[in-house]
Amino acid sequence: MTYRDAVTLQRRADLCEAPLLPLPLALLLAVPAGVALWLSFPSPGVWALAPVGIALLLVALAGHRPTRAALIGLVAGVSFFGPLLWWAGIYVGFIAWVPLTVLEALYVAAFGALAPWALRAPGGPVVRALGVAALWVGVEALRARTPFGGFGWGRLAFSQADAPALPLAALGGAPLLSFAVALAGALVAVAVLAVAGSPARSSRRTLLAVPAALLAAVGVLVSGALVPTPTAPQQGSLQVAGVQGNVPRPGLDFNAERRAVLDNHAAGTLRLADRVADGQAPAPDLVIWPENASDIDPLRNPDAADVIDRAVAAVDVPVLVGAVLVRDDGRLSNTTLLWTPEEGPVASYAKQRPVPFAEYVPYRSFFRAITPAVDQVRRDFVPGQGVGLLRPDGVPVGIAICFEVVEDDLVRDAVRDGAQVLTVQTNNATFGYTDESVQQLAMSRVRAVEHGRAVAHVSTVGVSAMITPDGTVLQDTGLFTADVLQADLPLRTELTPATRAGAWPELVLCLLGAGLVLAGATAGRRGRTAGPTGPAGTAADPATEPERTAP
Repeated sequence: MTYRDAVTLQRRADLCEAPLLPLPLALLLAVPAGVALWLSFPSPGVWALAPVGIALLLVALAGHRPTRAALIGLVAGVSFFGPLLWWAGIYVGFIAWVPLTVLEALYVAAFGALAPWALRAPGGPVVRALGVAALWVGVEALRARTPFGGFGWGRLAFSQADAPALPLAALGGAPLLSFAVALAGALVAVAVLAVAGSPARSSRRTLLAVPAALLAAVGVLVSGALVPTPTAPQQGSLQVAGVQGNVPRPGLDFNAERRAVLDNHAAGTLRLADRVADGQAPAPDLVIWPENASDIDPLRNPDAADVIDRAVAAVDVPVLVGAVLVRDDGRLSNTTLLWTPEEGPVASYAKQRPVPFAEYVPYRSFFRAITPAVDQVRRDFVPGQGVGLLRPDGVPVGIAICFEVVEDDLVRDAVRDGAQVLTVQTNNATFGYTDESVQQLAMSRVRAVEHGRAVAHVSTVGVSAMITPDGTVLQDTGLFTADVLQADLPLRTELTPATRAGAWPELVLCLLGAGLVLAGATAGRRGRTAGPTGPAGTAADPATEPERTAP
């Protein structure tokens, strides 16, 4: 082998200067990379495919310049988010699904543009793997916050509800769990890149790099088994009943029949009361109705209030009622009302993060000029204030309404303020028989482990579930059925390391990713400026250097 060949191969191995794959092949590989990421989410929820998707994407990206790497990332992003989010257009159509898919895919394109620099970072393969994994977390953090408050759906952590890595969420939340998954894939990718960039007569150490990386990746993923996830009650337990009342029909007009949804949930509660009276079910301490269970503002409509009063009186315990309230200015509020048998509505929590283009339209006049479809959202919901915490009979219950379960800080704030059990009230009627409901349920399972709290996940149409603090589903329901779940959920007060640490793990990982991207970019520029060095450490030009045999 000539000196020039040795220099070229060393550059590829150490700095990933030259693309491992030409652009057409890299674009082709980006498609299965994105598909693997999608398939790791429910359903089918093959969680082990998440690190495979990351590894394939990194191999496709290695050595490409930012513009081409961004294109590769975009293809992977569309292949990932297109099928993952197709529920967004099930009734609205392409006008919702395609822009959302492209927007989310642009963040993967940004990861693609930066990842080759992280793969050039000095310090060896492990450091580079840490860099790209931390970079992925940084991009997820950005995607969860921008634009219009962000959309954190599809974070790698939420594909791991059935994985052995899940308990890592108790240490560093969803960001640490995403990091572990990305790191497992990155370890394999950097090993493959090192072998691919080595001379044909590779050393035994190099040949063992991929199996060693596979073992390391498995070690990262199973390390969660070492993290305790206690479930024992610390303040007793709470017998919780969740009423899934169902709707007249799936779709955007799920509540078109006046009071039908409210009547369904009231009827489910009355049936529960009858079963308790007959000794067929334990008496609950708390009943939970889902988001939008009252499709009429009960604070302005006495007939709706009477329906709720009768149901609450029959079951004779506090009920958390998901209701749409009309403000004096005509705008709406997505609210949970604490309704008691003695006093009626005594407290409330309003959703803090309404969903853009679903519950409100930002810059409505601007977007109306693009498409009149924005006016399907006839009236805007306004954000509420305050932490999601209500106290039925003095028990602090954390509240997250629908997509708020994806927001790290909202759930964490409720637990820090004393929540001993969590509830996620949601309405999945507008997504039909899609995977949206099970994808959301997986998020509730991750939150249970992250904060060490049981979660009552209650939907209008399913899938509803009762979840223990270790993420185990005790009971669940089917889609578009009327059902009632009951479980004795432990009340816990101990804060997990993740709850105590707050946003710090994510911030540290973001800084790590940014630092190693910068280090890799600097190393790449230095390598191109100085060129390879000769035996004495001086710059050498392979075009003029005499041919030598590599040792």
